Amino acid sequence: MEKVLRINVGAENGPVATIEELGAYAGLGGRAMTTTVVCNEVPPNCHPLGPENKLVFSPGLMAGSAAASSGRISVGCKSPLTGTIKESNSGGTGGQFMARLGYAAIIIEGERKTDDLWKIVITKDAVTFEKCNEYRMFSNYPLVAALQEKYGMEPGYVTIGTAGEMLMCNSTICFTDPEGRATRHAGRGGVGAVMGSKGIKAIVLDPAGTPVIRKPKNAEAFKAASRAFAQGLSSHPVCGTGLPTYGTNVLVNILNEAGGLPTKNFSVGRFEGADKICAETMVEIQKRRG
Repeated sequence: MEKVLRINVGAENGPVATIEELGAYAGLGGRAMTTTVVCNEVPPNCHPLGPENKLVFSPGLMAGSAAASSGRISVGCKSPLTGTIKESNSGGTGGQFMARLGYAAIIIEGERKTDDLWKIVITKDAVTFEKCNEYRMFSNYPLVAALQEKYGMEPGYVTIGTAGEMLMCNSTICFTDPEGRATRHAGRGGVGAVMGSKGIKAIVLDPAGTPVIRKPKNAEAFKAASRAFAQGLSSHPVCGTGLPTYGTNVLVNILNEAGGLPTKNFSVGRFEGADKICAETMVEIQKRRG
């Protein structure tokens, strides 16, 4: 991941791409990358949906490798919801495919000149842009289905739905999962609205022709470290048992007991109704309903 892809949506005839070396951003990935770019390049007093804001995608430093849980991706910008620097995180194929394509960051910047919607197609050989007004007001599932009909099941797809187009502060950016479903979301901070404000409806990440796994410099040391990390995850009661059994919601009771469940505008850290919305209760309800 030695490159930064900048996409200027404000060029006269539509978006243009520039590929740069990492420079001052060398050694950064994920949240560190997105937050540093926003901190350095986005004026703190700009409008989140205006031309000065930037939308930054960055995979974690281990993305594209064989390391466990290494495929996360961070999305950063000035948030239209909070007005501050935002990092929103997602699983899916986006982080792995970005890493395989060699990009440590994709930075979408500038001000769109028209109300056209665009899709960005990124392969190992090129970055191209196509208008996609035919997808206007598509939600994520039908949009991904339409893209898969054209580009196939192999690429990863990064999309916004109707809320992102409408610049709503609850809008997400969707990443397809390994089965090609539109199920993983960078869900916080209204990042989808920023993508919508730039006129980008979809990004196609096509890793065809790239190595399936990024090879480490020291294969044996990497394998040993990865094995120890994976064993640590699998032997931990939350990661190894709780999450596989109950999903993320298993954290409700854990965080509530730790005083880390923000309630009443962050004035207290415990919620008296936590037992009614926790994972264990949800599973019992599902079993009861069949």
